[in-house]
Amino acid sequence: MTAPAAAASPSGWWLGLPSLLAIVAYAGAAVWPERHGAALRAFLMAGFVAHAVAICVDISGVGSMSDVARFGFAPALSMTVWLVLAVYLVETRFVPLPGARRVLATLAVVVVVLAWAFPGEVRPQVDSRWAPLHWALGIASYGLFGAAVLHATMLNRAERQMRAAPRTLEPARGMPLLRLERLTFTFVGAGFVVLSAALVLGAWFAHPWHWDHKTVFSVLGWLVFAGLLAGRRAFGWRGPVATRGVYVGAGLLLLAYVGSRFVLEVLLHRPPA
Repeated sequence: MTAPAAAASPSGWWLGLPSLLAIVAYAGAAVWPERHGAALRAFLMAGFVAHAVAICVDISGVGSMSDVARFGFAPALSMTVWLVLAVYLVETRFVPLPGARRVLATLAVVVVVLAWAFPGEVRPQVDSRWAPLHWALGIASYGLFGAAVLHATMLNRAERQMRAAPRTLEPARGMPLLRLERLTFTFVGAGFVVLSAALVLGAWFAHPWHWDHKTVFSVLGWLVFAGLLAGRRAFGWRGPVATRGVYVGAGLLLLAYVGSRFVLEVLLHRPPA
C-alpha cells in the first residue's frame, strides 16, 4: 500500500484533514440512529463537503513531492460515490429514500480511505486538449450509472416488499414503484448519452486507436445499456430483467477504468498509459 497523499510531503500533513473529516462525518451518518434526521443530514452534508475538498486535494497533487495532477482507480471511485451522494442529497429533500443512507455513508468511508491510501499516478502530458473533457465525461457517466444502480436496488427491494404483502399498493416508505422505475431509466438514459459522448470523443483524439482492456469493457458496457434501453422501448422490459441489465452494464464499466487501473497501479505497478 502506498502512503497517504498527505504524507507525501512533511509540510503537507494537514492536506489529509479533509479526508479525515469526511471519514468521521460519513461514519457518523452510517451509525447514527435513524430517528435523529436532522443530525443525520448534518453528518452527511459535512462529509459531502469535506469529501469534495479531499477529491480536489487528491487529484491536484497539492503538497505531494511532484505537485502535479494525479488520477487513478481510487480517485475515480471516490468521485463516483460523491456524485451518487449528490443525487441522494438532492432527492431526499423531496422524497424519502429509506435504507440507502447507511449503505452510501459506509461506501463513502471506504472510497475516501482508498483515495487517501492510493492517490493515483501522475498524469502524463496529453496530446489533445480534449482529453480532460473525455475524462470528465467518463466520470460523469460513472456517477449517473451509479445513481441508476442505487435506484435499481431500491426498486428491487420495493418489489420484494410488495410480493411479501400483496395488499400493499406501494412501499410503506419511499417512492412508489413506477416513480422509482422511471427514475432508474432516466439515470440510465442520461448516463448512456454522456458515455456515448465520452467514447466518441476518445475515439476522435486517440491516435492511433487501440483496443485495450478499458476500451473493450467500455464498449461492452455501452452495448449492454444500448440493448437495455432498446428492449425497454420495444418490449417494455421492466422488473428484474431491467435491473439485471443495469447491474451488468455498470459492472462492465467499473471493470473498464477502475478495474484496469487497479491492476496496473496496485498489482503491476505500471505507469499510466
